[in-house]
Amino acid sequence: MTPNPGPGVLTQLESLLHDAPADRSGALWRLAEEGRQLDANIIRLPPNAEVAEHVEPDLDVLVQVLGGSGRLETDNGRQALSPGCTAWLPHGARRALAADADGLVYLTVHRRRPGLAIRPAPAS
Repeated sequence: MTPNPGPGVLTQLESLLHDAPADRSGALWRLAEEGRQLDANIIRLPPNAEVAEHVEPDLDVLVQVLGGSGRLETDNGRQALSPGCTAWLPHGARRALAADADGLVYLTVHRRRPGLAIRPAPAS
């Protein structure tokens, strides 16, 4: 078991992107500290890739664009994404993401999902 490092810097974006193979997409980093209340991921979409339209029924998600460019599609329409953009995606909202020709790197943050648990059957 890795000891909890406590509060402080967890990763450095420039070195993270430098050390990851250029063709690696998906989650480049995940918050994994024990006892956390949040989940966070740094995601890289390759050029012209998409995250298909979907609805997150339970969690609000905050998206912070770190690099590249793309588009966010919601019920409010299509919005351009570029470094520095912050988007809030409330639970229950339809959303889709697409990277432009330069790809897209973004941070997602949301409440941690509770682990699976076995619960007694409801009384009939």
